[in-house]
Amino acid sequence: MSENKDPHVAQPANSVEGVKFVYDFTEGNKNLKDLLGGKGANLAEMTNLGLPVPPGFTITTEACKTYLDSGDEPAALRDEVSAHLAALETAMGKKLGQADDPLLVSVRSGAKFSMPGMMDTVLNIGLSDKSVQGLAKQSGDERFAWDSYRRLIQMFGKTVLGVEGELFEDALDAAKTAKKVAVDTELEAADLKKLVTKFKKIVKTEAGRDFPQDAREQMDLAIHAVFDSWNTDRAKLYRRQERIPGDLGTAVNICSMVFGNLGPDSGTGVAFTRDPASGHAGVYGDYLQNAQGEDVVAGIRNTVPLAELEQIDKKSYDQLMQIMATLENHYKDLCDIEFTIERGQLWMLQTRVGKRTAGAAFRIATQLVDQGLIDEAEALQRVTGAQLAQLMFPRFDDQAKIKQVGRGIAASPGAAVGKAVFDSYTAVKWSRSGEKVILVRRETNPDDLDGMIAAEGILTSRGGKTSHAAVVARGMGKTCVCGAEELEVDTKRRRMTVPGGHVVEEGDLISIDGSSGKVYLGEVPVVPSPVVEYFEGRMHAGANDADELVEAVHRIMAFADRKRRLRVRANADNAEDAMRARRFGAQGIGLCRTEHMFLGDRRELVERLILADTDVEREESLKALLPLQKQDFVELFSAMDGLPVTVRLLDPPLHEFLPDITELSVRVALAESRKDPHENDLRLLQAVHRLHEQNPMLGLRGVRLGLVIPGLFTMQVRAIAEAVAERKNAKGDPRAEIMIPLVGTVQELEIVREEAEQVIAEVIEQTGVDLKLALGTMIELPRAALTAGQIAEAAEFFSFGTNDLTQTVWGFSRDDVEASFFTAYLEKGIFGVSPFETIDRDGVGALVKLAVEAGRATRPDLKLGVCGEHGGDPESVHFFHEVGLDYVSCSPFRIPVARLEAGRAASSSAGSDHR
Repeated sequence: MSENKDPHVAQPANSVEGVKFVYDFTEGNKNLKDLLGGKGANLAEMTNLGLPVPPGFTITTEACKTYLDSGDEPAALRDEVSAHLAALETAMGKKLGQADDPLLVSVRSGAKFSMPGMMDTVLNIGLSDKSVQGLAKQSGDERFAWDSYRRLIQMFGKTVLGVEGELFEDALDAAKTAKKVAVDTELEAADLKKLVTKFKKIVKTEAGRDFPQDAREQMDLAIHAVFDSWNTDRAKLYRRQERIPGDLGTAVNICSMVFGNLGPDSGTGVAFTRDPASGHAGVYGDYLQNAQGEDVVAGIRNTVPLAELEQIDKKSYDQLMQIMATLENHYKDLCDIEFTIERGQLWMLQTRVGKRTAGAAFRIATQLVDQGLIDEAEALQRVTGAQLAQLMFPRFDDQAKIKQVGRGIAASPGAAVGKAVFDSYTAVKWSRSGEKVILVRRETNPDDLDGMIAAEGILTSRGGKTSHAAVVARGMGKTCVCGAEELEVDTKRRRMTVPGGHVVEEGDLISIDGSSGKVYLGEVPVVPSPVVEYFEGRMHAGANDADELVEAVHRIMAFADRKRRLRVRANADNAEDAMRARRFGAQGIGLCRTEHMFLGDRRELVERLILADTDVEREESLKALLPLQKQDFVELFSAMDGLPVTVRLLDPPLHEFLPDITELSVRVALAESRKDPHENDLRLLQAVHRLHEQNPMLGLRGVRLGLVIPGLFTMQVRAIAEAVAERKNAKGDPRAEIMIPLVGTVQELEIVREEAEQVIAEVIEQTGVDLKLALGTMIELPRAALTAGQIAEAAEFFSFGTNDLTQTVWGFSRDDVEASFFTAYLEKGIFGVSPFETIDRDGVGALVKLAVEAGRATRPDLKLGVCGEHGGDPESVHFFHEVGLDYVSCSPFRIPVARLEAGRAASSSAGSDHR
């Protein structure tokens, strides 16, 4: 093996000489997330900080990738694990699974990016029929030992051997029923012994083998199960949802067990250094006495607030508060912490940068700036455009007279309305049929992920802010109310009973408020978000909670505007939209679609133009349209006075301005049957047939219309020029730019440009006003991108029409493919995300980059922008910043998002992994 080979990279065909696959917790640090996963890297970091972390070691992501690629673990892995296990046994003074005083370990997944509940964990590895006796003797608690053993068989059976989890749950419920108790902590040692026997029979029947009694076999099988869990359907679905690459693999953490189920002086909990829902400082989290960690996140038993730990165990509470402060200052961010107390001894099991709601993200970022922990550039990396978009969604009207039927924990904010459904399959099925649904469960588990994604919101009767439902919903930005205990959820009968006896059947409409935790019958009306009111200029920072959020958004937006290089324009076609865009921070209009001005009352004039048989008829139609077009532009230039306005000349096929061919044919046929034909309808039908194209989006449209229909484009250019002259005479500052669409060759542009310049010269002569109108084109065809150097000779600006460019590069008709096979492509992983939603960097993006370089090589001062909907997509904005565009243009509502992402793109630094 050569000396320059990276020891962290696995070699092909299990040739792994010199590669290190296992790291002790004392060897890593938080910067090794790629290799050790987030959990392993942070366990190592806490160990380095001197915090109480149970000893253990981490198997790297490279081992996982080798295993998944070859179907077998690296040849050297077993020996490395054995060496680290031996060191762990020496440090602990006991051996894995020994009969008298067994060492027990947990086997837990841990990818680079947090994937809560998506991959597998097995606790209590090392217990067997013999070692359970030793654990009982050593601990002095027979009940604890048998409870730990039944947990191992249950988790191992489901996770490693593929046994249906409900079989174990049903057996546990039956044991509680037989004992006439409500919770599992009331089962005694004798009951748990019987349950272990029952669990082992379930394993034998369902898995076809006995539960393994050899501790090392348990551990090895559990390691493989964690590796395999990287490619489970739920893990793949979560990665697609969160846009996490599929080739990262997961690390595996082997950690010596500490026990929270040793009695009332033991317990387990999850804590946050700040409230992940609001961002406010304080004591936030859940604690559960006499329990292991899975009990908390599963939401099976209702927890107590973390603050109550101070009364339960003040020493551990005080130590925990000190550790939390240490971690937040060290990570300079909200930390999510898992801990266990074993008979009064606090142990740290995990920390990570915590998932948070959109509002919390903005508040926390500004709080950390005020504390001097981060600067403005880093604050911008702590928020996203997607989070800002969430904050702009409407919220429930507090004054509405709608019946409230319950209240739970406000786990993830938002206002969600939908039909109640009680399983994930129904949620997905109804959602695909166009129904909006609320997924109602006692508690969710990782198998519910597809239903959670499909639903408008999630409602559970169990669990808290750290339950599976809460954590996953916050990560997805999905509205969630947890722990609504007064609601009796019956998933088998598909119904929910609310206080007072009213029954909500599947399909009944309910509303949930993730900001207050309130649950309502029926549909609650909504009102605008305070963040939208702020952008509209109707709300300012003040004292209440909404005002605090507005102040945080205001400050982050100010950071972004100071940092960004990209300017942000709006796609707007009338004065009203333009004014709104300006209030939202638009720095001009990047796309005014003139075809929208030809609809409504003007359709008849357009029909006359299309039906014109002579030059005189055509000129009369254009003459009638000219003053209307001019007034459109006067109003638009007034609204955007002092800012650039890019006006696209007529682009769509002419048939779009004519009646539907089927509807018109029926109308003509009925008239003929009555022997009362309408001459205009007959002419229209002939025109519709004449203009019919198999694929109109690749037919007579754009610049081709201007070349084929004399006077059409020159009428529009004259209207623009005259409107600019009128505004200048009125002491305005109009800054119009004329854009020719669908150009594929420089000759098309040269012809239209020559005609346009002649019209502009005529208007200058007629009005005496000096007009400087920029002329440019849209780059929306592959040929235009490939010949951009030539086209730039006749263009003063390019605007990339990425919607059409994506269609023509991929050979997709957007109107058809999104409804037909895109879902399958996403599910099969061909797309990580629709190329119409986020720009395809490798294909469409490569053409954009080529056109930018070629265009600027010809004309260094060439202005470059983008006006497809990609201009408002967060990830795409970063790409446009990278390739050197001057501006992006998007719909008015997305302008704040584009402004924020432009700032983030300018201030981004390597190594910021805040998801």
